[in-house]
Amino acid sequence: MKKVLLLLCMPQPQFLLPAIPAILVGTSLAFYRCSHVNLLLAFLALFCVVLINAGSNMVNDYFDHLSGNDWLNSNAATFNGGSQFIQKGIVSPNIMIKAGLLALLLAAAVGCLIVFLTKDVWLLILGLAGILGGFFWTAPPFKVCYRFIGEIHIFLMFGILPTFGAYYLQTSEVYLLPLIPSIWIGLLIAMVLLINSIPDREADQKVNKRTLVVRIGVARALIVYRAVIAISYLSAIISSIFMPEIRGASIGFLLSLPLAVLAINSARYDVMVASRVTIPNKLTILLFVVSGCFMAIGILLQSKCCNF
Repeated sequence: MKKVLLLLCMPQPQFLLPAIPAILVGTSLAFYRCSHVNLLLAFLALFCVVLINAGSNMVNDYFDHLSGNDWLNSNAATFNGGSQFIQKGIVSPNIMIKAGLLALLLAAAVGCLIVFLTKDVWLLILGLAGILGGFFWTAPPFKVCYRFIGEIHIFLMFGILPTFGAYYLQTSEVYLLPLIPSIWIGLLIAMVLLINSIPDREADQKVNKRTLVVRIGVARALIVYRAVIAISYLSAIISSIFMPEIRGASIGFLLSLPLAVLAINSARYDVMVASRVTIPNKLTILLFVVSGCFMAIGILLQSKCCNF
């Protein structure tokens, strides 16, 4: 148990950062809507999503070990190929799966605490969807990332679901206000997955892991990457003009455009097919986190202006 707890405490910020933007944006939109938020509930929601993400990644490491995927990956780096803790002998597969399951159980416990505090059973359903979605990302019988387009799954699990969940947690209302910002978050985290899948493509193909990159190739995947990011920012321009309720989010998102340009320019074909590439991956993850934080700041500034 000591080794399991030690593994849970190992810093892996590249796997924990996806939890932040959706919760920040959803909570900020709730503040804009209601002029107040419960900070304890917001913290618990963030902690729950962090645990789900950490647990999902450790379960992913275990099942990618069983399939041979991570063992075959000669391009593993900071942002792709798993943590490589099993391959490097840092922990045993048994410790990895136990730590992953413990993280997911802790996430369930935090979720139950949230339900107890709010008396809202719908939050329990949302939490279960997140936990099961994380576990079955690589776990049989579903093995989502092996059989389906994982970008769609990630779009829902780390874009739509947590943004709406954070908003609903504070307001107890089903409202379309978070929809467009949650789509931007979902699209960018999906592109993080896509760009991280490129160095893994050869190992993925050998174990029949049918990622989008394996299905369509690197060149077409990069076209999708650029198109999705461009469409996100084009829609933000349109939203800033015609959707005043989310104007703060739109302007905040647009402020990250220079970083988006850097990310797109760095993700060239010749760069992405080289060995152990990390700069495009780092820029895409940074874009995802920064754009989410800018959106949250924009929403809060809009809320402040509305109160005067």
